[in-house]
Amino acid sequence: MNSTLPKKLILTLAIAIVSMTYANAQVENRWLSAGSLHNFYSSIGSEIEHAFVNQQQYGWQWPAIYRGQDAQATKAMWLGAKDVEDPSGAPNWSYRVVHVGPRVTGLESFTPIDMKTVSKYAPPEVVVDGLESYGKNVINDEVDPTLKADREIRTTVNSLLGVTVTRVIKQFSQQYHDNYHILEYTLTNTGNVDDDDDIELPNHTVKDMFFYLQYRMAPVMASRYTIDNSTGWGMNTMNDRRGDGIAVPDGPESETFKAQFSWHGRSEAHKPPPGAPNGYDNIGAPIIVPNTSGGWLTPGDTTGALAAYHFVGSATLHADKSPTDGSHDPAQPYTMTDVDSDGELARNNSAFSEQRMAEEYALMSRGITPRHAYNVEPTGMPGFLSPTGNPASGSGGGYSYANAYGPYTLAPGESVKIVFVEAASGIDKELANKTGSDFKRGIISNLEKNQVVFQGRDSLFQTFKRAIANYNNGYDIPSAPEPPNRVFINSAGNGVDIEWEYQGSEADIDGFQIYRATGRVDSTYRLLYTALPGERYVSDGDISRQNDPGKYSSDVPTPLRGRDYYYYVVTLGKINNDGTGNTPTGQHLVSNRYLTQAYDPARLLRPAGDAMSDIRIVPNPYNPNAAENFRLEANRSRDRIAFYEIPGISKIDIYTELGEPIRTILHTNGSGDDFWDLRTDYRQRVASGIYIARITNQDPNDPEYGRVVTRKIVIIL
Repeated sequence: MNSTLPKKLILTLAIAIVSMTYANAQVENRWLSAGSLHNFYSSIGSEIEHAFVNQQQYGWQWPAIYRGQDAQATKAMWLGAKDVEDPSGAPNWSYRVVHVGPRVTGLESFTPIDMKTVSKYAPPEVVVDGLESYGKNVINDEVDPTLKADREIRTTVNSLLGVTVTRVIKQFSQQYHDNYHILEYTLTNTGNVDDDDDIELPNHTVKDMFFYLQYRMAPVMASRYTIDNSTGWGMNTMNDRRGDGIAVPDGPESETFKAQFSWHGRSEAHKPPPGAPNGYDNIGAPIIVPNTSGGWLTPGDTTGALAAYHFVGSATLHADKSPTDGSHDPAQPYTMTDVDSDGELARNNSAFSEQRMAEEYALMSRGITPRHAYNVEPTGMPGFLSPTGNPASGSGGGYSYANAYGPYTLAPGESVKIVFVEAASGIDKELANKTGSDFKRGIISNLEKNQVVFQGRDSLFQTFKRAIANYNNGYDIPSAPEPPNRVFINSAGNGVDIEWEYQGSEADIDGFQIYRATGRVDSTYRLLYTALPGERYVSDGDISRQNDPGKYSSDVPTPLRGRDYYYYVVTLGKINNDGTGNTPTGQHLVSNRYLTQAYDPARLLRPAGDAMSDIRIVPNPYNPNAAENFRLEANRSRDRIAFYEIPGISKIDIYTELGEPIRTILHTNGSGDDFWDLRTDYRQRVASGIYIARITNQDPNDPEYGRVVTRKIVIIL
């Protein structure tokens, strides 16, 4: 390619043009949260450090109902090729690498084109005391009942290589397949390098291209400050593999899949805390003396419970042999390696630095290198269970694991497809709590504690096998039953009322189950009630249980005034007899609890007020910027004003200061409490100002029946 301009000048102009082009580009992040594994995904094709919040650990949460389960520090996606044509007309690049992550935004190299969420069913709505309740806000663009997955996020980006990257992330909500996400990447030589329809590189062949993925894992946030702050960026993370062909001291490998995975290893900086048992190490992160920084632990978390019992990783499901041969290439990934997370190639990556791109391409094409975990503990499993090595091994930030697929040569219009799974598993929470407690009390040894933790590695391997079987069967695994489409949870004077709507076929299910936890949304849930297929209501209270004690679980006591209660409702499917995808048979399949989980508490309300003159409005004035301890409920971020001491049956009419009616609230639950979400009857949020509340007593058994009182409300927004 000829040019009359000096190459450096062309590069300067190109960088300026790219900077202007990408200055207005937007990167959107969306959660995939239809199962027990929650992670966010970015419209630019990969998730980078501080992509969503200014926080090192964020995402890859499992089990997501509990606080601080984040295991993801950062990821990266690179494409690298040889002899690459430059759309500006500059001479070809000997090597060109385009980057998203681990720290660079990707906006220099990639242009987001589209992001879309598709669900098999419309995301259910959960309402607690009139307010929508959710853990993650789900943006759904389309409902497709024929979808094999329960939810998908689809992204498309163009790159400076002229390669368009489409990504489909699939989540399944069936309870035996809900802790992994399957990612399908299709890489197509379209010649389009930006966001318009013009083809800048119509005749360019992409030569010897590698598709590179890097994972910096840090399991998990809940243990970060108690064990050591550096665990939050993966200083102590151990990375191991299966299927790379390397013999290890543990003997022959029984697992044939190709995977890399991580766990919470020994922290060199962490010392045994006061009161720790003899031989203490931090495998599993036993909470002996909790550090409450970050809010992930409380002063009461002193049982020794294990906080980091997680194993997280990714496994290859499919990689095309070539653009003309779509069969799986068992030699892929070409590269399986470990990378210094804070090394020179983990920062300031640029698609305009020839020397750096040559070094990056060498990394991508490195091949199979020795395993990090065995560099740290050469004896293998004995060393993992009784660790003495330092996982950081001289690095300032620990190690990431990386896979690269290729090399592929793509003529114009040609594509290759790569499919892999991202997963999390481990022992269950109750076993983690018991194991840590037994260890703290000296009932089991340090070695026995660690042996229980490593049962979680087997659970992760089982998850990989299920994902592989799911993919190999064309995603035709048994489906979870359709969830309730709406759940209403209402605090009442004598209990909590739970109602739900269901749009599926009652003939295809065995009923519904309602679960309840006390005190915290992330505490233990117990089965409260099993409903028949035609039931749509249950009252969690004294009167209902006295009238119908046989339908309620004897393990769950009646609710008490002053306590917070959290609920979820699931659909109970028929007994499953289909083992496709390694799905267990002989058991009910249920809809996923994360689809209908209430994240806000309900509670027994106070009795109806004794006198209209006692009616109070709290807070008044309402100011969302007031200190948290003066707000109505510190744990609720949504606007809400309370009316206290009102009659059990009453009507609340709200007017502007000029007397214009804006909202009517009908209060019929017999309690003395009700709430206003600062919205009109047309769901418009009100503005700052003075409002008038007119409360009418409509209880015919109340001596003040028919009486009306008015109260002023001041709102400062």
